[in-house]
Amino acid sequence: MNEVIALQPILLQQWLEEGKQIQLLDVREQDEWDICHIAGSLHIPMNDILKHLDTINPNTPTVVICHHGVRSGIVADRLSIKGYGQLYNLTGGIDMWARQVDKEMARY
Repeated sequence: MNEVIALQPILLQQWLEEGKQIQLLDVREQDEWDICHIAGSLHIPMNDILKHLDTINPNTPTVVICHHGVRSGIVADRLSIKGYGQLYNLTGGIDMWARQVDKEMARY
């Protein structure tokens, strides 16, 4: 099992600006995704993760995102158990991203 690392929104913004090779995995429900999401994110609701493991590259660093960071932490732990490496949990979730990075993003 690999360690899941907490990732601050500001560092994620820096990685995206630098073009760092990462995949963003948003595990919120469809209605949450429809309100707001980070462009380029892969959307797989938490309860569907195990059915869609084949769409998540286990060799690419993965930032898991939810509303506040709880569900994403659970999903990141599950992926770690399945052998996925380089897992990050977005601290504070999409809500903190909206407050610190994208202040124009809709919040709920």
